[in-house]
Amino acid sequence: MLIKEITKPIEPHLKEFNSFFKNLMKSDVSLLNLIISYLTRKRGKQIRPALVLLSAQLCGEISHRTYAGASMAELLHTATLIHDDVVDESKERRGMASVNAIWKNKIAVLIGDYLLAKGLLTAIDNGEFDFLRATSHAVRRMSEGELLQIQKSKDYNIDESTYFRIISDKTASLMAACCEIGSISSSDNPAYHKKMREYGEFLGMSFQIQDDILDYEGKSGTIGKPVGNDLKEKKITLPLIYSFSKVSKKQSKEILSLMKKKKIKKDDIKKIISFVRENGGIEYAFEKAQEFSSKAVEKLNIFPDSPAKTSLSVLTDFVINRNL
Repeated sequence: MLIKEITKPIEPHLKEFNSFFKNLMKSDVSLLNLIISYLTRKRGKQIRPALVLLSAQLCGEISHRTYAGASMAELLHTATLIHDDVVDESKERRGMASVNAIWKNKIAVLIGDYLLAKGLLTAIDNGEFDFLRATSHAVRRMSEGELLQIQKSKDYNIDESTYFRIISDKTASLMAACCEIGSISSSDNPAYHKKMREYGEFLGMSFQIQDDILDYEGKSGTIGKPVGNDLKEKKITLPLIYSFSKVSKKQSKEILSLMKKKKIKKDDIKKIISFVRENGGIEYAFEKAQEFSSKAVEKLNIFPDSPAKTSLSVLTDFVINRNL
């Protein structure tokens, strides 16, 4: 199923959100407007704002509060992508040159900071302190996850439990915040808020595992970065972690020696990808993604049937089956 079909119940609201977001981003600084225009030219599938809107519709009615919450989520997500590209020295994002590739690191960092500040001010200006709390927790977790990954990657020492903690903090935390914010914007029911936060957490886990699978066999337009990019950045993800567990220490060391090279070549990446495929790393990772997807769907059981519930359920399949 295409994302457009999944977001059909919120289609008019998504258009309204885009207008709201566009007005929110206007500035009297011409360079800022130029870069924001560039960023919004190709904004991906808008999964995060869609999560806010669908969660709101599931729990009640979409309102101005929901648009403010969706804007916060989109601002935070975009800011973290820009900062990630600077840290990872990535030159491409969603098939286009990254901000740092065009305007250099200093401007990219400042744009990311501006977007973060804009998100926080959106919450304050609208008196949405519950939104602020949810996003602040997400930012803290995202930072912790990134630092833990850097720490472990230096030693090439990431086991499965550490990997799950990293992706929970780096990716799932924001999706959890999106769903929680959406439910808060339309309902006062704490049970709804909790279930939606948990749904978002599990969805985010399955989303990131699939993202890591696509690094081995996807297309750059699908994941927004070149295939094999994680390997070039020496990131050890679930397909490789599992593959290491299936072979001798000698074989593991041989593959790790490729990862430890100062500059990993294309042939090295091909060898690592072949190693993962031969040892069932991709199949195992996909099974784990399916497990988290099923857990996400279970969290929706508390809600009555509705088009929004159907879309959120189908979305769990979409994130793990996109462009396999």
